[in-house]
Amino acid sequence: MEPDPALPLPQKLADTLRARLINGAFTPGQRLSEQSLCASLDVSRNTLREAFRLLTKEGLLEHKANRGVFVTTPSIASIIDIYRLRRMIECQALAQSYPNHPAAARMRAAVEQAMAARHLRNWHDVGSANMRFHAAIVDLADSVRLSAFYAQISAELRLSFFLLDDPELLHAPYVDMNADIVRRLETDQPRDAAIALESYLNQSERTLLAALARASGEMP
Repeated sequence: MEPDPALPLPQKLADTLRARLINGAFTPGQRLSEQSLCASLDVSRNTLREAFRLLTKEGLLEHKANRGVFVTTPSIASIIDIYRLRRMIECQALAQSYPNHPAAARMRAAVEQAMAARHLRNWHDVGSANMRFHAAIVDLADSVRLSAFYAQISAELRLSFFLLDDPELLHAPYVDMNADIVRRLETDQPRDAAIALESYLNQSERTLLAALARASGEMP
């Protein structure tokens, strides 16, 4: 989702940084350098700090006294909550959609991009294509507010993916599932597509939670 040019500069900057989080540019626990970001984004420190404040309010960043601003590390509890929201938002948007919606074409394009990246075993790009696929599902609802809210969820979700050591396990199985979902939508079976998506999200959540529980010793 591109930043709205009518928004105040700190909000536009927050949208830009959130999009970078979704695309995997930052990792959990990473310290963000004010000097580097001000130079690369051509903004003042005050503007950047206000954008940081907005993203901290969303739970995507955290300020540590005398240390700086860091990317948040998602917890198992937050991941469970994210998937609960995803089932409510994505499955409903898909069930009530129609095959000629412009977002359906974006879903198909994201699947094709993921397949090309999978062929090259570029799991980072597979993950980014997957994020675009699910954002397009939400866009089926034609709600600017819902799509903006989902962008925050997407950023948290992408951060959780970085906590796993096996990106192939995380992304590879879902490329074909995405293809099946968009095929059902394209053949005017939106409710079947929504049922398939719910099963997909349940499997994805179990895989992610199990891997994180093994890595941390924490039980979901």
